[in-house]
Amino acid sequence: MGKSNRKQALGRGLSALLNDPKDLAKSISEKKESNIIGSIINLPVSKIKTNPLQPRTNFNEESLRELSLSIRELGIIQPVTVRKMKEGYYQLVSGERRLKASKIAGIDEIPAYIRLANDSELLEMALVENIQREDLDPIEIALSYQRLLVEINLTQDQLSERIGKKRSTIANYIRLLKLDPIIQTGIRDKFVSMGHGRALINIQDLNIQVELYKKIIKKRLSVRQVEKLVKEIKSPKTKSYNYTSPFLNQTAVELKEIFKTSVSLISNNKGKGYLKIVFDSQERLQDILNKIKGES
Repeated sequence: MGKSNRKQALGRGLSALLNDPKDLAKSISEKKESNIIGSIINLPVSKIKTNPLQPRTNFNEESLRELSLSIRELGIIQPVTVRKMKEGYYQLVSGERRLKASKIAGIDEIPAYIRLANDSELLEMALVENIQREDLDPIEIALSYQRLLVEINLTQDQLSERIGKKRSTIANYIRLLKLDPIIQTGIRDKFVSMGHGRALINIQDLNIQVELYKKIIKKRLSVRQVEKLVKEIKSPKTKSYNYTSPFLNQTAVELKEIFKTSVSLISNNKGKGYLKIVFDSQERLQDILNKIKGES
């Protein structure tokens, strides 16, 4: 290879870049974008796209209006978090409420923290932020926990470490999802408490769950009252049939002589009970019946 050819080969990349302003601009742009990762910059609201994985779906309109007035007066105190996308757009990681309120306030630009995140990390961050909300109801918390366990593939121990909650606390929330959907809605709408729900979980039959739920609302039962009802349903009190007396013992002896078989008399102290006559064949049963009828 001659000197001129070698020179041309070595300088081809640089000369091509210098001869193409578009490539040069692209290189400079990419360098600038890499420098903004981990920093806070003002972004046009129009360039921020909402997170399709956002677990929160309900936003109180009055609360949003109040926040928008505060933003209009004082600006955004806590920046939203976004990740870089293609074509100059950014995807919201957290702070959808602040973004919505900014749009209502007519703010064109808001401060945003830029970070790198894949889809799994994006979902995890959105779910964890959702869990940290003060106005979250127990069912929303339970659903967020479940999504972190299933979609992010975390164990309850790992989730416990990440959100700073006891494993037993996480388990108690997730168990609420075993309730009939009608009761879950009742908890979300604050007709009954999480305590009521935890008591009802112990009833596996969803129909009985709903019946008790209606009873709670109608009679305004406390959690303790519901726990007592559930305990009675799961372990019904059996009537005590262990009463004995000389009369019962003598009667059993006489019946045994009549029927020529084992006879037991079981009674409670109010005189209610039942008679147990043992037979070992169809012929013996027929013989007992005949004696009862007085035919033999």
